[in-house]
Amino acid sequence: MAHGTTPHFHNTEGLRQIEVGSKEFQCVGALPPFDHPHIYIDMGKDNEAVCSYCSTHYVYNSRLAPGTSNPPSAVFRADDAA
Repeated sequence: MAHGTTPHFHNTEGLRQIEVGSKEFQCVGALPPFDHPHIYIDMGKDNEAVCSYCSTHYVYNSRLAPGTSNPPSAVFRADDAA
């Protein structure tokens, strides 16, 4: 999947939970170079999921726009990898 179409989120801040506006996304763990394999997470009918690598607890929030998060700093952008 192209990064441009699938939102990516990270938990560099070590947050207990991150609210996301997408039920399908990738978790990268922390920002590079401390990231883990970028894994695809699909919540399906559920409203929450836990990353199997870093144990970040993601919660779907329908009030957020797709690809956004609360806190906003958890959104991984291509510039973050540079």
